[in-house]
Amino acid sequence: MRTGNLKLVFAYLRLSNEEARSGESSSIANQRQMIQDYCHRHSITLVQEFVDDGYSGGNFDRPAFQAMLRQLHDGKANMVITKDLSRLGRDMRESSYYAEQFFPEHGIRYLTIADNFDTAHENVMAPFQFAMNEVYLRDGSRKVKEVLRSKRQNGQYCACPPYGYRKDPADKNRLAPDEQTAPVVRRIFERAAAGDSSRKIALDLNTDGIIPPLKYRVLFRDDFSPEGAARASDLWNYTTVKRILKNPVYLGHTMLGKSRKVSVKSKKKVAVPQSEWSVTHDTHLPLIDSLLYEKAQRNLGRGRRSTLSHDAIRKSIFSGIVRCARCGHSLCSCGTVYKGEREKYWYLSCTHQRGDIAKRCDGVRIKYADLIEVVRQDLNTLLALTDAQAEALARMAVEKEQGASGHAARKARLQQAQTRLLTIDKIIAKLYTDNAEGRLDDDRLARMVEALEQESASHQAVLTELSQTLPNREDTEARFHRFFMLAKQCSHIDVLDRETLLTFIDRIEVGPKQFEGGLRKATHRNTPYRQDIRIFYRFIGEIHAENEPLLEQSCNL
Repeated sequence: MRTGNLKLVFAYLRLSNEEARSGESSSIANQRQMIQDYCHRHSITLVQEFVDDGYSGGNFDRPAFQAMLRQLHDGKANMVITKDLSRLGRDMRESSYYAEQFFPEHGIRYLTIADNFDTAHENVMAPFQFAMNEVYLRDGSRKVKEVLRSKRQNGQYCACPPYGYRKDPADKNRLAPDEQTAPVVRRIFERAAAGDSSRKIALDLNTDGIIPPLKYRVLFRDDFSPEGAARASDLWNYTTVKRILKNPVYLGHTMLGKSRKVSVKSKKKVAVPQSEWSVTHDTHLPLIDSLLYEKAQRNLGRGRRSTLSHDAIRKSIFSGIVRCARCGHSLCSCGTVYKGEREKYWYLSCTHQRGDIAKRCDGVRIKYADLIEVVRQDLNTLLALTDAQAEALARMAVEKEQGASGHAARKARLQQAQTRLLTIDKIIAKLYTDNAEGRLDDDRLARMVEALEQESASHQAVLTELSQTLPNREDTEARFHRFFMLAKQCSHIDVLDRETLLTFIDRIEVGPKQFEGGLRKATHRNTPYRQDIRIFYRFIGEIHAENEPLLEQSCNL
């Protein structure tokens, strides 16, 4: 119960981070002194202070303010004092609600010192005061956004440093490697480039007792509230590893502005289109080089299964790289063992040949050893080119891309990808219909839809690439220069391995066998055939003329 005319007051003090940087006029110490002096002059008993230091006035979800409301509900005070109305809050609607409705309805007198607001009297100017406080809030938000936009455009890093970096002591707007965590980032990229999955990398880091990013910030770098610190996990997970592997900041580039707040009064953020991101290259010291980064990207999501550790499993270096030229699906290892021989009966075959697949592929298949040799020879031919020959090749590529044939080829590939995407959508819709009508079980539906979505993603990537404007001469020459700079690291390849394949080759497309005389199938073991193999190199694409037969021999089924 509140006691008669006894004035029991709660003092509420608030200061946002932006206001703290602007000067001492609204500091917590200044507010405290003003309220204490007022209470002393007017014989008011100051029961307790509630302080929200570092909290915006844009919303009322503040810990000290909510704690004060709970104690007011319990009847522990009958007055609330703030320095001015802006300390209560800057949201016009909610500030007016608490000052003019909530406090009076609960028998609580609310007054401010600096702008003479008092619920015990008429406050004619109150609507204008609330409005001006919100104007200040919006104007402050606008100024902060302008400063951040200017810093981003100048390549200054105005966000929380990512794991592996810290703020440079000499320049707070620049990143510097963190000696404790930078080696962990390099380890993550090296393991991903070597083929380890994100889940395996996370498990290994946990086994070695490496502190995960958020926990590291809590323990050694940033100031967290008890509630925030409690959310920090002691363990790595594969999502954290993937987030690190996808971040180009480790190449020395600044990429900011990927999200924004819904409004000045909301904490919710929404994604910003990639075209609107602020990207600045070479702004700080990289932790990894571009070759390691790109290897990690190519292996992302292609973690090796534990079964590959068994000797009985054929270990193909072409996983995720070789596709069927007819349907676009990946080729996978298959074969048998006869009289102890494994390599002789090892094939790569299209995965889209099962009998339960509508419009299944007719069957693209190639001997593993043959493909190894074709790719090795073709790559060695490029590696053996002189500087003059490489320049001539770049000039030919420029002429082709700028000419009518280049436009026609791009248009044909674009149309092919679009047609296939429409077909995939129709197939998926049909599969769900079959499932609903009981003709297809749930497990098979899930497997088939997953395979179709993976194929759709690859076609979407091609679509994105081809939808861009035609490369200019400088871009093409730069790409060829980049490829042949890589090529100088190797003089000749005797044994083709996975690492070399990922370094130089983007994808390989294998066509069906074309038997002599127009035969659809081989009539005997030595029926001659031709088979197209298209090799698309990184940066420079396909070098051979389209549909040039690269493999010509007798079949050995």
